[in-house]
Amino acid sequence: MLMLKLRPGSYGVARFPLLLSLALASLALGACAPGVDTAAAGSTSSTLAISGTPATSVVAGQSYSFVPSTTNPGGMKLAFSISNKPSWATFSASTGELLGTPADTDVGTYPNIEISVDDGPSSVALAVFGLAVTAPATTAGAPPTISGSPATGVVGGQSYSFTPTTTDPSGGTLTFSVTNQPSWAAFSTATGQLSGTPASTNVGAYSNILISVSDGTSSAALPAFGITVTAGTPAPSSPPTISGSPESSVVAGQHYSFIPTTTDPSAKPLTFSISNQPVWATFSATTGQLSGTPAAANVGTYSNIVISVSDGTSSAVLPAFTIAVAAPPPMPPTISGSPATSVVAGRSYSFTPTTTDPSGKTLTFSISNKPSWATFNTATGQLSGTPAAANVGTYANILISVSDGISNAALPAFAIAVTTPPPPAAPPTISGSPATSVVAGQSYSFTPTTTDPSGKTLTFSISNKPSWATFSTSTGQLSGTPAAGNVGSYPNIAISVSDGTLGASLTAFSISVTAAPPPPPPPVAGSGPLVLYTDLISGPNSGGENNKGAYLSIFGKNFGSSGMGATIKAFIGGVEVGSYRYLGPSKGRPDIQQLSVQVGVLGNPALGTALP
Repeated sequence: MLMLKLRPGSYGVARFPLLLSLALASLALGACAPGVDTAAAGSTSSTLAISGTPATSVVAGQSYSFVPSTTNPGGMKLAFSISNKPSWATFSASTGELLGTPADTDVGTYPNIEISVDDGPSSVALAVFGLAVTAPATTAGAPPTISGSPATGVVGGQSYSFTPTTTDPSGGTLTFSVTNQPSWAAFSTATGQLSGTPASTNVGAYSNILISVSDGTSSAALPAFGITVTAGTPAPSSPPTISGSPESSVVAGQHYSFIPTTTDPSAKPLTFSISNQPVWATFSATTGQLSGTPAAANVGTYSNIVISVSDGTSSAVLPAFTIAVAAPPPMPPTISGSPATSVVAGRSYSFTPTTTDPSGKTLTFSISNKPSWATFNTATGQLSGTPAAANVGTYANILISVSDGISNAALPAFAIAVTTPPPPAAPPTISGSPATSVVAGQSYSFTPTTTDPSGKTLTFSISNKPSWATFSTSTGQLSGTPAAGNVGSYPNIAISVSDGTLGASLTAFSISVTAAPPPPPPPVAGSGPLVLYTDLISGPNSGGENNKGAYLSIFGKNFGSSGMGATIKAFIGGVEVGSYRYLGPSKGRPDIQQLSVQVGVLGNPALGTALP
């Protein structure tokens, strides 16, 4: 008996025991492979087989490949398939090769991979296997390198510089350091440059200088080296030189200054000296500057002035020169000021310039294009006057000048515009209709309405103010609550308002304080409920708390003390109210009871319908 695995058909896959003869098996094989010697085929194994040992791990970034081996005695065309193929791999249905290169993001385990082969009538599969993708091992980066041949000698007074050459396989930031750095040199930790200019006092040997570089993990260093600073050959000494062209005159009261130009080949400190120094001047022995401001008393000639310079060994001298101090010319007068450029007709105008008089002489003022409405003072320069309405217009190119008899000065030309005076400001207005009566015990209040064309602050006042009332001078409000003792008439009350210049008053009025009505008679004992008054006679019949409508308080007598909404009910227009809220004494009137309700919809009467 032979167990034969059939391919899926219309009835799925099944295994059937069959009794086959060798001859029938040979015939079947011959039918599958035309041209094959059926006798020979009958003498070999007819079982399809697949084999091979796939690698079960691969490093991310490395290639993976596995091709199974098969035996195909029948010579049928083979088709390969795979289950649970890794996402990073490809599979060949013609060769069974599983191929791919996983990335770092594919690290993990890929289980239950099954590769099968099919020749048509039957199929076989490799044993299920798993494939683990592992992360690549990390390796330390190569260390940096440093190289270069630093100069080992330098002459004092000459510059020295050396920068090493480096490589940085790690790609990190390099940091340089130095040991036994020469005192005359600077070192850059960013570039490794060693540089500087040794002085003659730095002559000598600087040994064991070591320059290193580090990438933060690894480091490298140059071989230690030395630098020898040698003394330079001194140049033959040359004397200093001095030159320059000093000014030969100055006006008394003005500043004088001269500094000679020098050269100093020996590089030694220079010292300056002077002969025949003017009495009004100072001299610097370190710079050779001659400076000062001669006064009027120093007018005259200062001859044979000689400035010399010395380096301690040699010296040089400027040619002798002379400075003549001349008397200053007389100073002209000055005039300044900012005249107003406009004036309103009917108002006065005045401007007097400011002057200085260095010569001390008498000043005389003059004017060009004086306005016809103005007068001018030749002793003070004052321009003044009051233009009339007929003078409205512009008066241009007015020029005021001053003279000391020799020199003169003038203000910039200016213009004066005479403008029409503005219309007089309108007075404030006050209006309103104050109530002319109030019941004793009730409040009274009246605030007038005002306009304020001038924009100024308004102030209110009152005449014949009632004794029981108060008055606000900032708003004009008259208010108060008369008592029973204030019953009577308060006539000729006048409220006024003022902007500080103009005012206005309300028409005088009276207030009559009338006595309060007597309280209602007490109810007869044993009688029914008595309604005295309510605090709301109309309002919305919806909204309010729980949508029960507006609130209504009913005040009266004999309401009882309990049973609100049961034995004590309220009806409006024959319809019971929507909700009962309070039963008890009235606040402020404990002798009167209060029943508070929400009116409800009251039968939804048409809008505008009056309720009894």
